Amino acid sequence: MDINIDTVRVDVIKPEIGAVVHVDRNAIFEPAVAQRIMELLEIHDALIFPQINLSDKEQLAFTDALGARVNFTTTVPGGDADTRDVYKITLDKDKNPEPEYVLGTFFWHMDGATINIPVPKASVLSSRKTSPTGGQTQFSNTYAAYEALPEDEKKAIENLRVVHSVVAAVREVASPDQLEPMKRGAAQEQPLVWTRKNGRKSLMIGYSADYIVGMSKAEGRALLARLLEWAAQPRFCYSHDWKEGDLAIWDNGGALHRVIPYPADSGRTMHRTSIAGLEPTN
Repeated sequence: MDINIDTVRVDVIKPEIGAVVHVDRNAIFEPAVAQRIMELLEIHDALIFPQINLSDKEQLAFTDALGARVNFTTTVPGGDADTRDVYKITLDKDKNPEPEYVLGTFFWHMDGATINIPVPKASVLSSRKTSPTGGQTQFSNTYAAYEALPEDEKKAIENLRVVHSVVAAVREVASPDQLEPMKRGAAQEQPLVWTRKNGRKSLMIGYSADYIVGMSKAEGRALLARLLEWAAQPRFCYSHDWKEGDLAIWDNGGALHRVIPYPADSGRTMHRTSIAGLEPTN
């Protein structure tokens, strides 16, 4: 089929982050449109496709059109539950008997920071069932947050290293008994400031960031908390109020995200796929 990428219409949400993309759902699998979408992602950091209503098969095809697919959640509840490489996110006790990983998403984080793989380039999330209260997903542009720092602060943090761990990601919601076996789980050292090959820089922070290498935990965690507060300013953030069928894509290495708490019995269900990262952080 002949595709005119000019039919991809974009409404900017905020100057620093977010755009709504209007496009024929049959066109999103085409290489030219997929390339345009990735270009828009570089500009806006988070994209919303309102009520595009993709099936799992279509979401996987869309993910594949955007880049190589990666799955790093096969060992947790909801990973590959029904469809290979689709992570089902829910607090439904019948489908997820270990809710701590989902509860941990109530706090700012980036996907895959604790694992020894290139950080996923982008996350693709679709809404299958919404909650009557809460459940909005918030995004924070950590490219813009870094760029807006004073120059002396940029210089002070440019060579610092941070250890991200599963324990840190869930310690606000898990019991000591639950945390103990997790201490043997995934942990990964990352740069505090990630410099891409194209020169763009972003902050690698969030609740999985446990401590700064070479600093006392008090000093390092205080610095991480200050940077997170800085990145969470309204100017850098967008909050999306989901409708069923909506789909979002965000630059996972340059946008933190979190969900506003919602009732466990609400049935809220999201399906996530991931695009593999091509640049190592180290």
